Amino acid sequence: MSNHHAVECWLTDMDGVLVHEERAIPGAAEFLQALQETGRRFLVLTNNSIYTPRDLRARLQGSGIDIPEEAIWTSALATAQFLHDQREGGSAYVVGEAGLTTALYNVGYTMSERNPDYVVLGETRTYSFTAITRAIRLIEGGARFIATNPDVTGPSTEGPLPATGSIAALITAATGVKPYYVGKPNPLMMRSALNRIDAHSESTVMIGDRLDTDVRSGLEAGLRSILVLTGSTKPDQVDRYPFVPTRICDSIADVVPLVHELCPERMAAAQSEGGEHREADA
Repeated sequence: MSNHHAVECWLTDMDGVLVHEERAIPGAAEFLQALQETGRRFLVLTNNSIYTPRDLRARLQGSGIDIPEEAIWTSALATAQFLHDQREGGSAYVVGEAGLTTALYNVGYTMSERNPDYVVLGETRTYSFTAITRAIRLIEGGARFIATNPDVTGPSTEGPLPATGSIAALITAATGVKPYYVGKPNPLMMRSALNRIDAHSESTVMIGDRLDTDVRSGLEAGLRSILVLTGSTKPDQVDRYPFVPTRICDSIADVVPLVHELCPERMAAAQSEGGEHREADA
């Protein structure tokens, strides 16, 4: 990673970076502590739209990681923000859970099965064939099709589960209409996250475990990126992609010293020391 630019803000994915199956990954708590010690602004990002930030905070606390609700940014929140910006006070038929419906309510959206402006598809634990059928008919009737994220599978203790992208493919097959995906790798999610913490792309780093979503969306939003190898992307897969992260680390534990090294105050002090040494040498 280029050490020429200090890092003011950090964005990090959650699953595969900070936690794995409800357990904290070693170094995650120390990473967040380093951010708080150095006064860095940060957001924890997730493409999962099932949970509200309050739910996620409680889940993280259960694994020994304590962050405030406002430091969590989900694809559901990004989708609600997008719809609010597009059509303020609109209506939606939602196939999803509390994370998505709460986010839409909070921006002033109405849930409706009668001529909604949008059909919004998110993650759910139990997809209802009745709800999917209704979504198909509403889209056929002219509702715009939005999905929170394109992930086709998600992890579980028993193995992969079909996720939003798989259900979206079913609806697309039935209607011929493809959804607009708001979550990663759409750089829109990164930009909305940057705006939320008043961050600038040139002084922000994105940490993720997936090249195809985290690193790609960071790249497209103009951020430096760190790939950690504790999640989806394995070392032998890195060379298969047409783009590379700025840096690859074994885990979040290896990022902890970088928070301190790339801290603006520390870098400024190091540069002034370097200048003094140069003057003394002269």
